[in-house]
Amino acid sequence: MTTVAELLQPVETDLDALLADLRALIGAGHPILQAAAEHLFAAGGKRLRPGIVLLISRAIAADGQLSSRHRRLAEITEMIHTASLVHDDVVDEAATRRGVATVHSRFNHRVAVLAGDFLFAQASWHLANLDDLEVVKLLSRVIMDLADGEIRQGLYRYDTGQSFETYLEKSYCKTASLIANSARAAGVLTGLPQEKLEALHHFGRQFGLAFQVVDDILDFTGSDQQLGKPAASDLASGYLTAPALYALQERPALARLIEREFSEEGDLEQALDLVRGCEAIPRSRALAEGFAREAHSAIDWLPPSEPRSALRALPEYVLSRLY
Repeated sequence: MTTVAELLQPVETDLDALLADLRALIGAGHPILQAAAEHLFAAGGKRLRPGIVLLISRAIAADGQLSSRHRRLAEITEMIHTASLVHDDVVDEAATRRGVATVHSRFNHRVAVLAGDFLFAQASWHLANLDDLEVVKLLSRVIMDLADGEIRQGLYRYDTGQSFETYLEKSYCKTASLIANSARAAGVLTGLPQEKLEALHHFGRQFGLAFQVVDDILDFTGSDQQLGKPAASDLASGYLTAPALYALQERPALARLIEREFSEEGDLEQALDLVRGCEAIPRSRALAEGFAREAHSAIDWLPPSEPRSALRALPEYVLSRLY
């Protein structure tokens, strides 16, 4: 199976430089912030989000070269992502992420929240220094969406009456918004026309949704090691994703288990059996495949290049995580 590292090979050198810059920007003089940066440097992160920004930036450049502003945009993208991980870990009370101790478990909740805030503020400061109001609006919207998605996720815990649209909106806010808006921002910095900016946003949106739905399927089918967290942890926490919502349509008995918050012995195991024993997983897989196809076709217009080939292979890679 093709790996992310192989797909990001056209920008491997750019990513190495980006991580060195981030290490200096985030960690210098701040041991606590260096702990936050462990998500970047030690937790085996895929570097997917800045990688996409760098691939798009090279694919749309007339000479295939990166400007300093595009490099900084990729750094800002990863800063925002890292800040969101620090906060997510606090909300989820996660002790580790991909085997590395989370900030709040190494220090405390207050420090972790402040570290995440600092990263968001630092990203905003560097964003303002790009001196492009449209890009500032796009990435500021992402920070709003991340908070909105986290709030939505909390409000709808164990809520069997939530709509599928609610789930997709939450998934866009938490996962796809950053990819979609940073992709569009790369096009803004290059001066692309409106229809191509829309296409880049659509690529990021559909790719992000495919990525999230695949993650949600793996919560039911993957191993702890593959997920970097305990399997079935989303369902156990009351977060109803595509497989659970589809299963509720086919297996009404599932609602009773969820609504009593798996409080009786064997409830969670029974719920997992209900989800895995109907068409919920195949239907979720078809949903992810649809998003991936749309992401692939959204960038047909890019001129042939190694970065373009990598971008068009990314949706297929996301789906391959299921097999």
